[in-house]
Amino acid sequence: MVDSASTPPPRSATDLFSDPLDAHPLWFKPNLFLSPTFDSESYISELRTFVPFDTLRSELQAHLASLNHELIDLINRDYADFVNLSTKLVDVDAAVVRMRAPLLELREKIEGFRGSVEVSLVALRNGLQQRSEAAAAREVLELLLDTFHVVSKVEKLIKELPSVPADWSNGDLSSSVKNAVSNGTSLQPIENGTNLRETQSMLLERIASEMNRLKFYMAHAQNLPFIDNMEKRIQSASLLLDASLGHCFVNGLEHRDENAIYNCLRAYAAIDNTKSAEEIFRTTIVAPLVQKIIPHGQSGMDAGASGDELENDYHQIKQLIHKDCKFLLEISAAENSGLHVFDFLANSILKEVLSAIQNGKPSAFSPGRPTEFLMNYKSSLDFLAHLEGYCPSRSAVAKFRTEAVYAEFMKQWNVGVYFSLRFQEIAGALDSVLAATSLIPVQNSHSGLGNLQDLTLKQSATLLESLRSCWREDVLILLCSDKFLRLSLQLLARYSNWLSSGLAARKTSNTGSSSGYEWAISATPDDFIYIIHDITCLATEVCGDYLDHVLQRLSTCSTNILDQVKQSILQGGKSLNDLAPLAVNAIIEALVDKAVEDLRQVKGITATYRMTNKPLPARHSPYVSGVLRPLKAFLEGERAMTFLTKETRNELLLGAATNITGSYYELAAELVSVARKTESSLQRIRQGAQRRAGASSDVSDHSVSDTDKICMQLFLDIQEYGRNLSVMGVEAANIPAYRSLWQCVAPPDRQSVINL
Repeated sequence: MVDSASTPPPRSATDLFSDPLDAHPLWFKPNLFLSPTFDSESYISELRTFVPFDTLRSELQAHLASLNHELIDLINRDYADFVNLSTKLVDVDAAVVRMRAPLLELREKIEGFRGSVEVSLVALRNGLQQRSEAAAAREVLELLLDTFHVVSKVEKLIKELPSVPADWSNGDLSSSVKNAVSNGTSLQPIENGTNLRETQSMLLERIASEMNRLKFYMAHAQNLPFIDNMEKRIQSASLLLDASLGHCFVNGLEHRDENAIYNCLRAYAAIDNTKSAEEIFRTTIVAPLVQKIIPHGQSGMDAGASGDELENDYHQIKQLIHKDCKFLLEISAAENSGLHVFDFLANSILKEVLSAIQNGKPSAFSPGRPTEFLMNYKSSLDFLAHLEGYCPSRSAVAKFRTEAVYAEFMKQWNVGVYFSLRFQEIAGALDSVLAATSLIPVQNSHSGLGNLQDLTLKQSATLLESLRSCWREDVLILLCSDKFLRLSLQLLARYSNWLSSGLAARKTSNTGSSSGYEWAISATPDDFIYIIHDITCLATEVCGDYLDHVLQRLSTCSTNILDQVKQSILQGGKSLNDLAPLAVNAIIEALVDKAVEDLRQVKGITATYRMTNKPLPARHSPYVSGVLRPLKAFLEGERAMTFLTKETRNELLLGAATNITGSYYELAAELVSVARKTESSLQRIRQGAQRRAGASSDVSDHSVSDTDKICMQLFLDIQEYGRNLSVMGVEAANIPAYRSLWQCVAPPDRQSVINL
């Protein structure tokens, strides 16, 4: 038995006076010690972040004590077995020796068996390698034999072909073809009367099929001496096949033999030589027809000099295509025919048309004459659309557009240069008229310019005409619609900048630095009536009918693009509307300047009453009637009544009245201030003189002073001025400057209420 007196006895789990033996804090988890990845250092470092070291050590010692008690309990429980363990281990070495002998014997047998298996495996692998090599050699041999047989068959079939095209174009079967048919090596038995061209084409299709097999064999037997030795025979057979196939195809095209053409096309497709068929059709059928319409050479160049329009040529070519080419296009587009690899539209028809135009009418591609260029360009697009109509599917259309000749044809039309010329033409017209040193009224408002009769200035009419030119049918190219949109916005910006810069130069009145804006400096208020009217008309047109026309021309675009176009044009119209207040201010400034010229007569009031014995004034000054006369004449003039809206006239009236009143107040306030200062100085001088003369200093002059006379005269003047404003429809009391003016000159007993 193990003595456990040195260790404290275990407590009962239900001990009421102490914690249970296996009670541990929540942070102490003994089961972590049994984890295969347990690391004492990391465990302690983690716990020390929130558990004191002494507490951790005490808890570990307690856990160790509990483990020792558990071990002692286990030993005491099975103590008899523990003691007998040593007695049962007697003569262990002898037992080991007895077991070792059969194990060694078994090991020797296993090693011997392993050796025999390895020998068999090596022999088996050698056999498989030899078998693989033999199979490969046999495969190569079979390939060479097949190649030889195919070459021989092709040569035999080619020999059965007529050597001269005339032999098989007369409609009778030659003896060679009869033999080929009778021996069953080339064709099935045919009935009497079978067309020779069809028979010939069927034979050629079979030869082409064999040549296709031959190409397959050669691709898999490259760099073999046997194949190299046969290369000349193969090339010779290929050349003979191409020549015979070309003759048969040409003869079939000339006689419209659909069966022969179909077989020839299948032969071309089999040998992957579609380019030859397309070229033969181009030179045999298409070229002579197009040559009659657009002749080449010197005669063609001379004919093109007199007229490079292509619309009539395209019309004739369309008729010829329908008459002489449609049959072949239908054959190649037949469903499940396998002839979709041909593209006679692009590589035969379009290629020949492009060549004919380049040689016969090269100037048709020149954008130097924009009108003719656009007509030819649109006719060409219509011609391409007509060709696409022969495509049986959308995929065929897509394939047609990806052909190299299609891209080459489109490359001939330099729409970039065309737009540059149109840009110079449209923008140059506006720039030239905006460079004028004065505003140019429209002489004849009914000159057939559509809505331009609403405009009064040539600058504005030219802008609208230029904007419309960007989207005319005879100017716009949809491919450049983004550029024409940008040009339209640039035209609007150019006009807006011309107006705003001119008005700014007029405001500074610096003629030396206003080169190019003389029109604004020399313009009269009546001229600005035209500007305000035109701005309103232009903004209405741009944001209305003009915008609708542009969106209609771009109706094929997506909704997102149309929204962006709409917003950009509306922004351009807004920029025009923003210029109207600037023009109104220019008119107001001009009218105020004229009124101030009459207001300067206010300074004469001082000379009238200073150091004079004139009585108090009883009526207003004559200048008052002329202050508002320019404003009234302007607003009641024929031009203002015709071209300005009532709202604009009211805006001008109120703005001008406010500014004139402000100037009136400044002049009057300065006059009164100077008068009062002068009166005060004179009063002090007068009092000093009286003291020196011994007179009583408290004697005061009870007569009316000159300043009072001046203020009274000003008061009468502003009353009349206020009445004139009221006649024109402006309440003077509502103008802050007038109220200040009233307070400045009105008698003390009348300052509280403005009474005209």
